[in-house]
Amino acid sequence: MLPFLYADTHMAPAGARAVGSAMVEAGFPKTRIVLQQWNRNFRPSRMRLDGRLPDIFMISSMQIHWAPCRELIRDVCRIEPDRRPLVIVGGPKVIYEPWDVFGPDADDPWSADVAVTGEEFVLLSLLEAVLSERAGGESVRSAFLRARDKGALDGILGLVYARGREGSPEELVDTGIQRLLGDLDELPHPVHGYGLLEQPSSRDTLASRPLAANKISRRTPIASLVLTLGCKFGCEYCPIPAYNQRQYRCKSGERVAEEIARLYRTYRLRFCFGADDNFFNDPERTLEIGEALLRRAEGGSRPHRKTRLATEATIHDTLRMKEHLPMLRRAGLYALWLGVEDMSGNLVRKGQSANETVEAFRLLRENGILPVPMMMHHDEQPLISRNGNAGLLNQLGVLRKAGALYMQITMLTPSPGSKLYVGTYTSGLAYRRVDGVPVEPHIVDGNHVVASNHPKPWTRQLNLILGYLYFYNPLRMLWAFVRPKTRIPFADLDFPPAPGRPAKRKPLRSRLRRKFRTRLGDAAVQVFGMWGLTRTIPRAFRWFLRLRRGRIERTTAPPMSRVPMRSPDGGPAAHALPGTPGPSSAEA
Repeated sequence: MLPFLYADTHMAPAGARAVGSAMVEAGFPKTRIVLQQWNRNFRPSRMRLDGRLPDIFMISSMQIHWAPCRELIRDVCRIEPDRRPLVIVGGPKVIYEPWDVFGPDADDPWSADVAVTGEEFVLLSLLEAVLSERAGGESVRSAFLRARDKGALDGILGLVYARGREGSPEELVDTGIQRLLGDLDELPHPVHGYGLLEQPSSRDTLASRPLAANKISRRTPIASLVLTLGCKFGCEYCPIPAYNQRQYRCKSGERVAEEIARLYRTYRLRFCFGADDNFFNDPERTLEIGEALLRRAEGGSRPHRKTRLATEATIHDTLRMKEHLPMLRRAGLYALWLGVEDMSGNLVRKGQSANETVEAFRLLRENGILPVPMMMHHDEQPLISRNGNAGLLNQLGVLRKAGALYMQITMLTPSPGSKLYVGTYTSGLAYRRVDGVPVEPHIVDGNHVVASNHPKPWTRQLNLILGYLYFYNPLRMLWAFVRPKTRIPFADLDFPPAPGRPAKRKPLRSRLRRKFRTRLGDAAVQVFGMWGLTRTIPRAFRWFLRLRRGRIERTTAPPMSRVPMRSPDGGPAAHALPGTPGPSSAEA
């Protein structure tokens, strides 16, 4: 569904790719990354790597992917225990809800061996502890079980493991909150992960070799890069500040420049999306990255003259960086996803008033950077307002006029790890069932209304549909041929000229091709948006009907572990939510 179409199948996720890179740099070259969007029929019980069952099977999952993640764990548990690989589960789902990967039902035994609630170096610390216990010819899982029982894992912060009978945990041991890596230059190089990608296929097992290097740019033309992590804003619905422990972490400019160059030379990846929480959060660190990229580009580096970079920032910080936008555009910054949310400021205030938003859009477009607004609908926002710009359609009209080429609208939903998460469930704001249908994790995606106090919540769902139809429609597409929003400075140039210098003229054929793309780019995005609506509207409309005609059952408590949780010393578990059974429950 919009706004995730295309990127979901054409951008290898940064998390899984980063884990693969870490394995290679740690000395495990026989590693394969299977993306389920490319390999829908993959079954771990059937997997073979170089003719044998792998020693370790790892799963990375978001919350919305929990159902297929659970099925993968079930399938790998069908392998005989003495042959079974060590099962490690991580990713955004497990960071906040690690208990879910341990099946609590003794009549339906399935379970991961360990959950990693931290980043790559927590995983590597786990493997180091396990392999130091491993005897010659022993399976990795057997060594893990012995290390676990000896307490050798308890000093590694960021793990959760089970104790009890096979496939039926009696308690979960939580080693605590991870220690964060401060210097992101120490992260493994992303180039290794791309070389481990499994070939897209309908097979249920693995191919004899990974995806060829010359096919990677076609299958995943957008490279996801970690540039910075963290944000200074403390929005109550957002888990980012707590996850980063109120820190702002960053790679050096030279490291970013080297990663871009190597990805281009190895795989011809020209489009990079920065997995940033707020790229402009720290101007000094941002300028260091921009200046390093610009030096390479002005020095004649083909990768840095060809690569286009997009990332995320806030309106407030964009305005703070207005004097440096020309330099950042010449350094390769091509598009900026902006957390506008609600220009009226009724939802949250981050310097995103209507006037400031329009000014930020103007500055970006004048410097050849495409602004992409990210909107968030909520109970108090009307569809249309007669006075002011409080209405959803009013704001979309302002943003389109200001130069928005593409946009996304999501509904405010419960986000694990945020300040509002527990209260959303205990207050009854979140839904348990709608028209008899359980609210499954894949529905909590921002495209469905799953938490609302509005007397007519179906109107919120309808507003999302109408907002997209207002922005993407045939009339806008036709008008885009006349006055396209892609007609901005430098849109038809690979590398913008330095201030005061004329642009170097390219061959006529090349110039005409680029101007043609610039002229039709806006209309092409409109076509893409309308195509996306053919997939989004049917699903959203079905949920609208359920909200309209059905009875809504509300929650009284957040999802939590049914299995008792404790710390290694017997105290409360760091990741347990209020109300989770504790050590005393396990003893009773």
